[in-house]
Amino acid sequence: MEQEKKSQTTAEQMIDRDLSEQIKKVTMEIHTRAEKTELMMSFMRGQVTLAQYKLLLCSLYEVYQTLEEEMERNSNHPGVAPIYFPTELARLDAIAKDLEYFYGRDWREKIVVPAATKRYCHRLRQIGKENPVFLVAHAYTRYLGDLSGGQVLGRIAQKSMGLKSSEGLSFFAFPGVSNPTLFKQLYRSRMNSVELTEEERNGMLEEAVRAFELNIQVFDDLQKMLLTIPKQKLQTCSTQSVDTLQIPIGKTAPLFRMVMGLFVALATVSIGLYAF
Repeated sequence: MEQEKKSQTTAEQMIDRDLSEQIKKVTMEIHTRAEKTELMMSFMRGQVTLAQYKLLLCSLYEVYQTLEEEMERNSNHPGVAPIYFPTELARLDAIAKDLEYFYGRDWREKIVVPAATKRYCHRLRQIGKENPVFLVAHAYTRYLGDLSGGQVLGRIAQKSMGLKSSEGLSFFAFPGVSNPTLFKQLYRSRMNSVELTEEERNGMLEEAVRAFELNIQVFDDLQKMLLTIPKQKLQTCSTQSVDTLQIPIGKTAPLFRMVMGLFVALATVSIGLYAF
């Protein structure tokens, strides 16, 4: 009996040292905070329209373009290589396909993003150059979150926007992953195998929290963008930050609630709303 207790204690200690489990723990508070917002509940009630989804895709494209460029550039790094699965997880082409479906072939000249999205991308480039192993925190929270909640969110988005087919919803599909549950187990195992110093581990946990904070900053920027609509004109350039979006003033409040709801939903999924 005593031996069994010791074995159980040892196993629990090993689990507690798993990087994936530690990330879940340190992000639990901020995850709960976002999960309980009115905005999150707004999305889960299915209150999202085509206009909000298109706006979301613009920022997702910028973030994933940067993340995947840095992941590829550092694909041979010992901390990044174990969790580098471009065939199974890459999102950029899927988002581009969705943007072309909604905006047309000249979508690159039409998309807009808030300044916070640019700051998010700047952080990804910074760690890609200075400390590539921290990319693991962003890749884990984004990719496994999208994989975990993709099917559910895809159905919600399709129903809310009245889409008759899956066209425009490629972002939520992972054709390269035949069994999401087994793949996530493999991903966590690879991630937990990355050798880290105590300093690197602590930095990784801080970076996971930062990833969520960066998403929240995007929410705040979108709010400012929508609140200043009457004063400024729309700027349509995918390579510049914008502070406004040209929408009829009477629709500003519901648009903001629904855009935020979708963004919070995706960010919350990333931190563990759906079981990894």
